[in-house]
Amino acid sequence: MEPMENPPETTAVAHVEFKAVVLLIVMTALIVSFLLYVMYARGVFESTQRLVLISDDSEGVLVGMDLTFSGFPIGRVQRIELSPDGKARILLDVPHKDAHWLRTSSIFTMERGMVGDTRIRAFTGIFSDPPLPPDAERTVLRGDTAAEIPRLVAAARSLLDNLGNMTSADAPLNATLANVQGVTANLSGKYGLLGGALGGDDNAGKLIATLDNVNTLLAKTDQRVFGKQGVMNDAQATIVQLNAVLADARTSLTKVDAVLAEAQAVGANARVATNDLGALRAEVDTSLRKVTSLVDEINRKWPFARDTQIKLP
Repeated sequence: MEPMENPPETTAVAHVEFKAVVLLIVMTALIVSFLLYVMYARGVFESTQRLVLISDDSEGVLVGMDLTFSGFPIGRVQRIELSPDGKARILLDVPHKDAHWLRTSSIFTMERGMVGDTRIRAFTGIFSDPPLPPDAERTVLRGDTAAEIPRLVAAARSLLDNLGNMTSADAPLNATLANVQGVTANLSGKYGLLGGALGGDDNAGKLIATLDNVNTLLAKTDQRVFGKQGVMNDAQATIVQLNAVLADARTSLTKVDAVLAEAQAVGANARVATNDLGALRAEVDTSLRKVTSLVDEINRKWPFARDTQIKLP
């Protein structure tokens, strides 16, 4: 008999190799896809803009650390370098889709607590300010809780010392409390607040007695002044009489005004008569000058006349 051929085994082996190749290709594609996805998730393919934060110390800052805004990551640390002036430069990449959260007035802080990693945060209060330009450099504000512990311990020690001084036996606070206790005791006395204000019930009693005397004096004064036969009634009667006298004086002044009016009229007539007399005297002087001129003319024509004087009446 002829030996039998084994073609099925050869075909099976060929299929196993093909499946192994396909499996390797699929695994490679999965690995590449995973890497691409991780790179995409990490923002490798996103368009970004550079932001530089300057700090005195970059302790706790790591490459790949997020820059957060309101708890959401909007940037990532790409590199940390030392500037020539000895300060740390933290270079971050901020995607363009998240860059609108950063403005020129934004504030950046780097917080490092006692427990947990360092966190870099951004705060924007005025969104109407211009957007933060690319390659902008900003100084980051640092808040280190561990660095504040010694100062807090020193402040607590000083506070405890002051508290011990305040509660000591000879402290002013104790004296003040004793005074307050004394005032409280006075307030609980017979006259209450008045006794506490005056230093005791005795002083308060004296003040009340004085006020009673003043009230009695005021009552008597009121009777003397505003009573039926008091000073005020006499003053009112005097005022009535004074009003009558003023009325008489007003009537007399009215008569005087009439007399003065008549006197003014007489004076006006006298002033007119005086003016007329002045005009008459001027006419008389003119007539005398004419007569004198006539006499002179007669004497010139008749020189035999001796007596040239004219006597006027």
